[in-house]
Amino acid sequence: MARSLLLAIVTLFCTCLAAPAQAAPATVTWYGHAAFKVVTPSGKVLLVDPWISNPSNPHAKRDLDELQQVDLIFLTHGHTDHIGDSVEIAKKTGAKLVGTFDLQKAMVAYKEFPEQQIDRATAGSFGGTISLLDGEVSVLFVPAVHGGSMDTANGPVYAGHPGGFLISVKGGPRIYHTGDTDLFNDMLLLKGQVDIMLLCIGDKFTMGPVRAAQAVDLVRPKMAVPMHFGTFPALTGTPQQFNDELKKRGLQKLLRQMRVGETLSWR
Repeated sequence: MARSLLLAIVTLFCTCLAAPAQAAPATVTWYGHAAFKVVTPSGKVLLVDPWISNPSNPHAKRDLDELQQVDLIFLTHGHTDHIGDSVEIAKKTGAKLVGTFDLQKAMVAYKEFPEQQIDRATAGSFGGTISLLDGEVSVLFVPAVHGGSMDTANGPVYAGHPGGFLISVKGGPRIYHTGDTDLFNDMLLLKGQVDIMLLCIGDKFTMGPVRAAQAVDLVRPKMAVPMHFGTFPALTGTPQQFNDELKKRGLQKLLRQMRVGETLSWR
């Protein structure tokens, strides 16, 4: 009896040692406006449109200080509220810039982004897919209906066409960051490919709640997270209006309203 019990304990102990450790979940953090952080299961850190110091983020200084590791910075287009703190973050962390070739060149020429932190491996264009971080992340460049100029001391300059990204994380979610787009019918081509849709709802400069709900109807993600609203008085679209429009289409269960600073996990 004692021998059998000892054998059972030893077997259980060996099984526990042999069992592979469960991978950490991928996480998505919202900093307000269109700024998000994605952490992959292996711990790689991605930032999208990192205007961390936007007016809706009460903990901007703390959040910037805590960004000691950033591997990749994704920029959808050249407007100031999307470039945000990317240059400061890149200089501190060595993060590489993911964007169109034109936007990369403009960031170096006009915003002093470190030239050694851009290369062809992290550049792409619309309809193209690139593999990053040894295959842990793949990115489809998605068009957007918006502007793409960049502000300089001498006025606006060309900075490439605006866009969005479908970021697919190995062992994690497929994330569609729409950038500042209007509704367009080719969103339908992403149907069935998106787990988390991060979409602008603020109106005036982007989709408002009505057209954002139509975009969700086209894409049918597993989760729709509203962004780019309320940062300025002009951005009048609200999550409640967005929810009402989703409800008209029977899609209200897809809404996932995040708080500024909130992190969601995905396995």
